[in-house]
Amino acid sequence: MNEDFQSPEPLKGLSTWPKPLRWLLLVVLIFAMLTAVGLIGGGFKTATEEHARSLFEFASNPVMGLIIGMVATALIQSSSTVSSIIVAMVAGGLPITIAIPMMMGANIGTSITNTIVSLGHIKDKQEFQRAFNAATIHDFFNIFAVLIFLPLEIMFGFLEYLSGALVSLFALGSAADVGSFNPIKAVTGPLIDSVELATAGLPEVYAGIVQIVLGLMLIILSITGMGKIMKSLMVGRARLILERSIGGGSVSGIASGTIVTVLVQSSSTTTSLMVPLVGNGILTARGIYPFTLGANIGTCITALIAALAVDGPNAVLALQVAIVHFCYNALAVLVIYGLAFLREWPPTISYQLSLKVAEQKLYGVAYIVGVFFVLPLLAILFLS
Repeated sequence: MNEDFQSPEPLKGLSTWPKPLRWLLLVVLIFAMLTAVGLIGGGFKTATEEHARSLFEFASNPVMGLIIGMVATALIQSSSTVSSIIVAMVAGGLPITIAIPMMMGANIGTSITNTIVSLGHIKDKQEFQRAFNAATIHDFFNIFAVLIFLPLEIMFGFLEYLSGALVSLFALGSAADVGSFNPIKAVTGPLIDSVELATAGLPEVYAGIVQIVLGLMLIILSITGMGKIMKSLMVGRARLILERSIGGGSVSGIASGTIVTVLVQSSSTTTSLMVPLVGNGILTARGIYPFTLGANIGTCITALIAALAVDGPNAVLALQVAIVHFCYNALAVLVIYGLAFLREWPPTISYQLSLKVAEQKLYGVAYIVGVFFVLPLLAILFLS
């Protein structure tokens, strides 16, 4: 436990509050954080979605497809949205050889949300270092997955062949009518909708910016409060249960991340919830590493649902690219996490980076802007 943590004035003396009241306040603050993530995602989507969609028009080769999938997801703040768009585009005729790298790029782009959430700990050096470490493990795992699998796909097309073989096992007669219920959106939706309604009179770009700013402020406030409350609650049995379910082992961690992400249909939500726990010293970055990988697998459900709703001559291809998403994420976990010498690369690099960022916080902002926006956009200009 970090004894140097300074809580906001209204939350001092929390240990004297009745435990049920502290749990209730924690629930309220988690709700605030989830709402903030939704506001930020909605703000980026409102301000940049049309620009992100237009990026897909430049996808002329696999490398360009990768970069466009990454930038579009970073702009929209939702790999689920981008993967669904990719499925729809394949149904409309996009070559699957371009769609596969787009899916890989979406995996990298979605990890920006974790890094944004880690900024909520920026006032405390030690907490920020731990939170940034936890957030960027996801980044580096996805980057290494691309470095390994994209060249193999370009040379051999193994994901295309594997997914083609799997899709042939399904008899596709008519499209499946699949409904979905997102419990997180159901809870946070009314408040987010109210903010969107209040900003509806502004131009889309400014409305999006307002939502993003409100979301960032709410994240900082909620995480600051969550830190103090969780430190007063996560002791003894409660902390032991949490560590066993999430950080207790590789298999249980991956399974937990997969199941939770399937339920909430958002890898950004599930992994972002882990960042404050690491920042406040309740869990470790290495402890949530398997959970993060499980979230990568669980997020594939959205593309599969979108593909099952496609009919017409390209319905099989739409399902195939959705299966590619699952195969790619599952194989990445098996290869990178399964091989000991590869397993250590993401947490080691993220840890070293977090030490530098904790010393010079501007490096963190430069990392986010550079990795997710500047370098990819420069690559698009160079390759187009």
